[in-house]
Amino acid sequence: MSPTDRIPTNLRTLLILEVLGKSDHAMTATEINEQLGLPKQTVHRLCVTLEENGFLTRPGKSKSYQVARRLRDLGSGLLHNSRDHVARHQILTDVARQIGETVNYAVPGNSGMHYLDRVETDWPFRIQLPIGSSVPFHCTASGKTFLASLAPKKRETLVSSLNLKAMTQHTLVDPQKLLDQLAAIRKQGYSLDQEEFLEGMVAIAVPVLDPNNRFFAALAYHGPAQRMSLNDAVEKKHILHDAAVRLSSVLFQED
Repeated sequence: MSPTDRIPTNLRTLLILEVLGKSDHAMTATEINEQLGLPKQTVHRLCVTLEENGFLTRPGKSKSYQVARRLRDLGSGLLHNSRDHVARHQILTDVARQIGETVNYAVPGNSGMHYLDRVETDWPFRIQLPIGSSVPFHCTASGKTFLASLAPKKRETLVSSLNLKAMTQHTLVDPQKLLDQLAAIRKQGYSLDQEEFLEGMVAIAVPVLDPNNRFFAALAYHGPAQRMSLNDAVEKKHILHDAAVRLSSVLFQED
């Protein structure tokens, strides 16, 4: 009996999820197994079971698998409830203290960016977007930061599938104009919301990256345009960038 034959089924399942979680593209069962060396039929069977239960999906019903919503929700939940949540919240609190506006931590979901954590400003006049709420990709600073992180072809495909609804008169609803802006965001390393989501609200966001330099979350802050200048936000972007590096270190530190 080979060492791989002695691996319990539940551990084999986790190994499959680990391979896909580290990959930046969808993989066939055969490609997954090239890294694991398990019995071929076993890997195919486990992938089918994971797909049937909502942990994996096959884009366009191809032969390649990628993580699905249920697995992403599981990952977000594990991070939210881990000891790292306290450290993460402290970093957000530190950013809010330096900037004086509401700071948000958001991850991509099926329908938009999902707020996992936030620290509110002490100002009596503030714009509240509670934890647990989701906001569109195309007209928010955090959402555009995520879209800009995608490879050009994937970016075009996702933008073409979005409902580019005009939330305000400033919302970009032309796909090509949005793609042009996303290309610029990719180069500059931060994104702005210039009253595109809500009239009177502006925001700035930067990406939080994993150890493989892939987008994991967005760190952002927003405030009313009467009080918060976008020029001032850009000048303070280093505060967000520094905090994003700290967040990455906390979230992905070795045990």
